[in-house]
Amino acid sequence: MNENKMYTNNNSGKNEQKKTGGKKNFGPPKKPDGDFDWSKVIRTVFSWGLVIIAAVIVMQFWRSDSSNAVELEYKYYEKFLNEGKIEKAKIVKTDINDYKFIGTLKQEERILRGENYVKIKTFSTTIFESFLAEQEKSWKEQNVEYTYEKDSNEWLTVLIGFLPWILIIGVWILIMRRMQGAGGGQRGIFNFGKSKAKLISESAVKVTFRDVAGADEAKQELEEIIEFLKEPTKFQKLGGKIPRGVLLLGPPGTGKTLLARAVAGEAGVPFFSISGADFVEMFVGVGASRVRDLFDQGKKNAPCIIFIDEIDAVGRHRGAGLGGGHDEREQTLNALLVEMDGFEQNSGVIIIAATNRPDVLDPALLRPGRFDRQVVVDRPDVKGREGILKVHTRNIPLDKSVNLKTLAKGTPGLAGAEIANMVNEAALLAARKNKKTVNMDDFEEAKDKVMMGTERKSMIISEEEKKMTAYHEIGHVLVAKLIPESDPVHKVTIIPRGRALGVTHYLPVDEKHTYSREYVESKILTLLGGRAAELVVFNQYTTGAGNDIERATNLARKMVCEWGMSEELGPLAYGKNEEEIFLGREITKHNDYSDETARKIDTEIKKIITSAMDKAVNLLKENIDILHILSKELLEREILDAEEIDLLMKGEELPPMKKHDNNGEGEKKETVDEVPDHVKELMKKRKSGTDSESQNKTEDDSN
Repeated sequence: MNENKMYTNNNSGKNEQKKTGGKKNFGPPKKPDGDFDWSKVIRTVFSWGLVIIAAVIVMQFWRSDSSNAVELEYKYYEKFLNEGKIEKAKIVKTDINDYKFIGTLKQEERILRGENYVKIKTFSTTIFESFLAEQEKSWKEQNVEYTYEKDSNEWLTVLIGFLPWILIIGVWILIMRRMQGAGGGQRGIFNFGKSKAKLISESAVKVTFRDVAGADEAKQELEEIIEFLKEPTKFQKLGGKIPRGVLLLGPPGTGKTLLARAVAGEAGVPFFSISGADFVEMFVGVGASRVRDLFDQGKKNAPCIIFIDEIDAVGRHRGAGLGGGHDEREQTLNALLVEMDGFEQNSGVIIIAATNRPDVLDPALLRPGRFDRQVVVDRPDVKGREGILKVHTRNIPLDKSVNLKTLAKGTPGLAGAEIANMVNEAALLAARKNKKTVNMDDFEEAKDKVMMGTERKSMIISEEEKKMTAYHEIGHVLVAKLIPESDPVHKVTIIPRGRALGVTHYLPVDEKHTYSREYVESKILTLLGGRAAELVVFNQYTTGAGNDIERATNLARKMVCEWGMSEELGPLAYGKNEEEIFLGREITKHNDYSDETARKIDTEIKKIITSAMDKAVNLLKENIDILHILSKELLEREILDAEEIDLLMKGEELPPMKKHDNNGEGEKKETVDEVPDHVKELMKKRKSGTDSESQNKTEDDSN
């Protein structure tokens, strides 16, 4: 009952928290998006400048001579002086090298000022310092009583003296307010310890579970948490407690962050989002302070959800590194551990974290009570890929030829982000060709681009190298077709893609999770088919098989050392991974076996590779005719798909090839390839007599 009361009390101030974000706004002027409002600063400075100018003008009028002396030209001064009409005078020294003569006449005089005559009693004029001595003689001769005074501008002197200090103080205040206020009041020099978590508002663009596909189990786990937040009594009446944390695990691109966005859109409670790297700063202790501030904000807004993306940035194993166990990252992790499940309970605050490196996380972070649930978001299966395709093609005009189920079957191993990229590439390709809808050809081209790499048609390759590449790729294809355990060949091309001169793409019929020894051996045999073709046809070795040999050797080593598939060495694991966290996990292997065993391992690996190589060479020698036919067609067409390969292996001719001409208008011309006579004879011979022989051979092999 007390826990239910906590929920209702916190919800009462929900509207106020939405307006203020859970904190009061002090300090500098800020725009709604958090940027510093320079326009308001400029307006403030301009207003104070007007006030100062007005004060100067008022004081200038107040300081002006109270006798209302009229400013006259120098000629009037000479006239009054020569005629003896000046009774007394006051000479005021100004800041420059001149004097102001303020004279009082013995009686009022009328002078012409403009078009009117005016009466004056007191007048003023300017006398330069060089003429002052001469003028004094004239004053004495005319019996003029004169006195010297200094212009009274003490206030201006004081103001000028204080002006540098005023400017320094003003600039200092401006800088301090800028440092405190930058980034929405959370990035200042005095706010380093404040959390950088962003409160996701309800008005933001929402992502719901309708936008998530291919992760049904993860959605179910998170939907239960959302239901707990909305109806806590449903679970509490049976003694259930709200989970403290959910850890989303999975490879990159599988939708962990997308699931968190969906939770933010579905929850209906405050949702704070922060990255693991945002806790780390240049100052020591800032990370731990930000963790505490983050949970303080969570408690004020409870019930709420806090999402920490890439938590492995702060959640790595403690005690690693050369600096001992007291570094900045470990302080941050310790603060996180205490806040998640320490002496003080954080009821109503749920942590959702995501990482693709669960192996490096500290065990204390993974225990129940901190992260009660670990949800694996793996690569989607066929059904999941079809759902992801439906989500991403929702707003794309599709042609009737598009079959999403076929596309899902043809994209094994792709994550959600890669499927989204494929759909986007297909839309871009269709737009580039000025199409109104996206058809199946666009999706196939986009799929090849994503899975095999971008075509490099501008790459210049010699005819001899192109021929070598064609036989190399057909070696892979033919060996894969002749071995029943191998994956079916989907497409082969000698158009350079990515970093490869040619690519052979396989398409598994069913998704495999465990592999038999026969399947692994067929993979090795298929990988070595390219090198075997080079040896059979050209009787030479090239560097094109380098990657194939490396992959085949790695598979053979795993068969012997990890999977126990060697009869000589038995079901034992050889070699232990070194787990030096500071240097990187699995960077080296520890040899926990003798030198004699090492020699046996090398011998067994070599035996597997050489046996597969010999078998591949024999297969190609027995089918040398079809090797030439397939290579010839691949050289002409540059791309062969599974149907065309099957037709050629049955001894049938392919339909005429359609090519785009070079005029850039997309017109198509039909050209019939010229097939050499000896190749035609081989095809006729194979078509007439080899079908039955090959069938008998297959039956004998199966027996």
